[in-house]
Amino acid sequence: MRGRTWLGAALVLGAQLPALWLAAAVEVHTAKEVVAVNGTNQRLKCTFSSSSPVSQQLSVSWNFQPEDLSAHEPVFYYLKEPYKPPSGRFKERVTWDGNIERNDVSIIIWNLQPSDNGTFTCQVTNWPDVYGTIGEVRLRVVQKVSFSEIHFLAVAIGSASVLMIIVVIAVIICRQHRRKARDKRLEVADTER
Repeated sequence: MRGRTWLGAALVLGAQLPALWLAAAVEVHTAKEVVAVNGTNQRLKCTFSSSSPVSQQLSVSWNFQPEDLSAHEPVFYYLKEPYKPPSGRFKERVTWDGNIERNDVSIIIWNLQPSDNGTFTCQVTNWPDVYGTIGEVRLRVVQKVSFSEIHFLAVAIGSASVLMIIVVIAVIICRQHRRKARDKRLEVADTER
């Protein structure tokens, strides 16, 4: 009977280990969607929480999945220090903007282009917490408002403002003219009596 009790305890403990393992996982937090203007720089914020203290073996991987769902591309890697990509679309366009002591593993993408539309993933491993969530940020790069559009908008707003001022002035002048005409009629009526 003693062997069965030990076996039962081992089975119960074995069934609970995955739950304990998941409780010790790294949790990664990111914005769900970021919108940025073409040609600007954008900080992609990624923070994490871990049940273990930050270790020397902490690593961070940033990857990119384009909107056309072509192959994933590496963006950035961190292990004891930041490593910029040696090649690819983000070479010379990405910098580390994190602070490991504050559980921040953010990066900045420079000179955004429409081809940067897609999903960026941020994955953190902090030994012994090697499993956990992967943060995802969907980036949408929008076109700048061109000068002609801004000019057109300014002209439209300016024209509408001038028209409103003219209408208000016309109403005031008409009221004053009516008041003078009425006062004149009252004066004439008084003199006739």
